[in-house]
Amino acid sequence: MSTTRSADEPLRTDPPPPPADPPPADPPPTAKAAAESVEAVEAVDEVIDDGVGWQRLSSRVAWVDGLRFVLSLIPSFLTMFVFDRGFDAWPVLIISVVGTTVSILNLRRWLTTRYRLTVDRVEIRRGVLVRKYRSVPRDRIRTVDTTAKFRHRITGLRVLHIASGEARTSFKLDAIPKEAAEELRDELLRDRGSADVTPEHDRPAPQETVIARLSWSWIPYNVISIWSFLAAGLFLLSTSLTLQMFDVDLWEIIGNTVGWADLGLGWSIAVGATGCFVVGTIGLTITFFKEKWNFELVRTTTDDGGTALLTRQGLFGTREVYRDDRRLRGVHISEPLLSRWMGLAETEVISTGLRWVPGSDASSSILPRAPIGEARRVAVLVLGDEHRPLEAKLRAHPRAALYRRLIWAVYVPGIVAGLLAWLGATGAVPERIWLVLVALMPLTCLLAFVAYRSLGHTPAGPYLVMRSGVVRRNTVVLQCRGVIGWTLSQSLLQRALGLMTIRVSTAAGARSYEIPDVAADQAVAFAHGGTPELVSEFLVNDNPSS
Repeated sequence: MSTTRSADEPLRTDPPPPPADPPPADPPPTAKAAAESVEAVEAVDEVIDDGVGWQRLSSRVAWVDGLRFVLSLIPSFLTMFVFDRGFDAWPVLIISVVGTTVSILNLRRWLTTRYRLTVDRVEIRRGVLVRKYRSVPRDRIRTVDTTAKFRHRITGLRVLHIASGEARTSFKLDAIPKEAAEELRDELLRDRGSADVTPEHDRPAPQETVIARLSWSWIPYNVISIWSFLAAGLFLLSTSLTLQMFDVDLWEIIGNTVGWADLGLGWSIAVGATGCFVVGTIGLTITFFKEKWNFELVRTTTDDGGTALLTRQGLFGTREVYRDDRRLRGVHISEPLLSRWMGLAETEVISTGLRWVPGSDASSSILPRAPIGEARRVAVLVLGDEHRPLEAKLRAHPRAALYRRLIWAVYVPGIVAGLLAWLGATGAVPERIWLVLVALMPLTCLLAFVAYRSLGHTPAGPYLVMRSGVVRRNTVVLQCRGVIGWTLSQSLLQRALGLMTIRVSTAAGARSYEIPDVAADQAVAFAHGGTPELVSEFLVNDNPSS
C-alpha cells in the first residue's frame, strides 16, 4: 500500500511502534532435562497411584521357603555330626549354602514384591533400597502361561508367566494362589476390544476339543537316544564324587560286581557301554515322565468367543500354555536325521508373540517326538481349515542344487585331507590319517544327495510350504498373510549355477525361514504367488503389449 502528500504538507513521522516482547529464552539443557525428568516421575507416580490397590504374593510361599531352608541344612548336619566328616566334605557344604541362600532370596522377594492389574496394563514392583518398576500394556500381551513345581502344587500355588513376545517386557508372578492365577490368566487373555461384560458366574464353561494325548508308544521315541551315554556319565561321576567324601569307591564296587579282569577288554567295553546306556535311558525316562506326564493338546474357547490352543503336562510340576488362534501363522515340523529314518518328527506352531529357540521345550512346542503321520494329523487340526497344505506336491529344485551340494561334499573333505597329508609329511600328525577323510567322501556325497532330495517348495492356497535341511529336515507351513518381506540372495557359486536363496520374513516363529538353491525364475514366481501385493511393484514386464 502507498500514500501521497502535498509539497507544503510537513512531513510527519509516527512514533515507532513499541518493540515486541522478546520470545522467552529456552531454559538451559540441564534445566530442561530436569523438568522432563520431573514430568516423567510425576507421570509414573500418576500411573502408580491411580487408585488400584497393589497386591502381594501369597504368604504360603514364605512357609515353603522356610521349609526349604531347613531341608538344605540337613545334608551338612548329617555330614558333620553323624558321619563326623568336618569341613573336608565341601561339596555337601556348598549344596547347603546354595539352598539357604536361595531360600533367603526368595523370602526377600516375597516381602518386597507387589503387583496389580489396571484397566490398560499389568504392573509389578519390587525392591526396598533399589525400587524396580515394570509394566506391560494389556494389548501387548501375547501369552500367559501357568507353571507349578512340586512345592507349588502341595501348597496350592502357581507361577504366572506374562509375555509380550520380547524378553525385556516379560515377567512372572511367583507365587500366587491357584484360583487367583486362573482368574488373572483368563482376564489377561480376554480380548480387550470386545464388549463382553458378562459376569464371571454367567459365562459358559469353556468347551474343549482334544487334539492329541500322550501315547505310551511315544515313550521309546523320546528316551532312547545317544544322549543316554552323556546322562549316565554325568550321573555316575556325580555319584562317585559324593561317595568319595564318605570313603566309598564307586568304581571299585562296580569292578568287583562285574569282574572286569575276567571279562577281557572286548566284553568289558560291551558291558560298560550297555550299562551306561541302560542307566542313561532310565534317567531320560524319569525326566520325560516328570515333564510330559498327562500331556494333552486341546483347542478351547475363550471368554470373548475366540479359540486357543492349550497344552497341559507335568507330573510333580505342571505347565499350561495358551496360544491364541488369532496369532497363529502356521506350523513347523522338524525331523532330525536319525529320527527321520525312524519316521519320527517334532511339531511346533508358528505364532506371533512366542519366543522360538531351536531344540528347546519352548512355548511353541505342541507335541513330543511322535510318528510323522501323527505330527501331520495334528498339524492339520491345528491349522483348522479345509486346506491341507502338507499334502500338496512340492516343486523339485533344479539339478544345479545337487551339483552345488556335491561340490561342497568333495571340496571340504578334499581340502582337509590335503592339509592333513602335508602335516603327515612333516610328522605333526600320523602319516596316513588323511586317508580317513578320503574314505568319508562317499558318505558326504550320500548326505549331499539326501539334502537335495529334501528340498521343495510350493504355494498351497493361502499357505506357503517350504522344506529343506539334511541334519534336521524342516517343513514349514506359513500363512501368506503372515509374510512381511522377502530377501533374494546369491553367492558366487549360486550365481554361476543360476540359483538363489529365498528368505521369507515374518513376525512369528523364527522370524525368518529359508529356501536354499531355488532357480531364479522359481524364486520370483514363488514370491509373487505368495504375496503378489508385495512383489508386483518390483517386477518388470518384458512384454509391454501383453
